[in-house]
Amino acid sequence: MTTLLRVDASIRVDGSVSRALADSAEAAWRAEHPDGVVVRRDLGQHPIPANVWPAVISAKMGFDAAPDADRADSTEALALADDLIAEIKNADAVLLAVPLYNYGISQHVKTWIDVLVSEQELAAGDGPLRGKPVIFTLARGGGYGPGTPRDGWDHATPYLERIFGDVFGMNVRKAVAELTLASVTPAMAELIPASKIAEEEAHITAKEHAAAVAKELAAA
Repeated sequence: MTTLLRVDASIRVDGSVSRALADSAEAAWRAEHPDGVVVRRDLGQHPIPANVWPAVISAKMGFDAAPDADRADSTEALALADDLIAEIKNADAVLLAVPLYNYGISQHVKTWIDVLVSEQELAAGDGPLRGKPVIFTLARGGGYGPGTPRDGWDHATPYLERIFGDVFGMNVRKAVAELTLASVTPAMAELIPASKIAEEEAHITAKEHAAAVAKELAAA
């Protein structure tokens, strides 16, 4: 039996494009693995407290990373860290749905990643995550491709690729929808047709990636 870890990060539920893309990917994965297990971690709706990471680092490294008043209880923080690390280690594949917020990732995504990186075994590059598939379903409110006015302003995707691809050694796939704010931003009204095309293509890509990952797992 295979396990998919799905991690959502949008602070929205209804209308979230990153969640919708992840839904498409999950549906395609389930079609190949109807008996598979999906483990969910919703960072958008249930964020990890920011003071957990200093507590984990303090306990693991043996030094005070923050004043006691600003640090979570070390026992509880380590227990949560163990849960987060076990989730990704035990998963056969990972589905990570992340929107671009203020040109980067939000605090709750960074906290989750920081806790994972605190485990030296994961951050070694040749650890238990090496070669494991991860699918990013990404939503960007504007346009950030080559030649656009904000080319290079997306600081989320390169960071995620660096951590999951280079640090963890995972096999990264991406499905990206751009211009997702066109329908609610008057100044972007002329981009609505392009945004719809981008979103439709992203759904197709998400399904293709998930189906490919599922077939690879079945053949392993």
